[in-house]
Amino acid sequence: MRRSIEGQETVFENIRSDLDAYDGEWSKQGFWVMIVYRFGRWRYGVGPTPLRKSLSLVYKIMFKVVQIATGIELPCEATVGRHLHIENMGGIVITGYARIGDNCQIGSGVVIGLKHTGEPTAPTIGNNVEIGAGAVLLGDINIGDCAVIGANSVVLTDIPPNTVAMGVPATFIPRHR
Repeated sequence: MRRSIEGQETVFENIRSDLDAYDGEWSKQGFWVMIVYRFGRWRYGVGPTPLRKSLSLVYKIMFKVVQIATGIELPCEATVGRHLHIENMGGIVITGYARIGDNCQIGSGVVIGLKHTGEPTAPTIGNNVEIGAGAVLLGDINIGDCAVIGANSVVLTDIPPNTVAMGVPATFIPRHR
């Protein structure tokens, strides 16, 4: 998982990678969110303070416009790997404390957030994870690589790699390949 602030060369590589995740379709709302997210991460590395503050204002305006237009909230403080694919728009909330790996898919109505407002800890999601529509992931939990989280599941504990999680609260079964 990529955890560093992105440089100028990698922001364009990541946007190209994100476009690939959407099969080259610029019209997908999830792609719009990713462009704003990548811009927000990139602005942290801009040198002169007045320019960075101006870019921060541009980011905040873009963030709010995309949030209203798509119903997807992905702040640039979250750490997101390559090829994040947001299936459908609407009702998706991801906290800025979240960490999401490469090649993940998120359905509509997903919440990735804090368990308690006073504890700024959020899920860490591995690579190649599929999160079904309406799923809720809360707290300081780890989701293993290649896990599948079923629609409308509530996940409050760690999920091992190659596992399917489903239900309220989520129960786990090994994933068959």
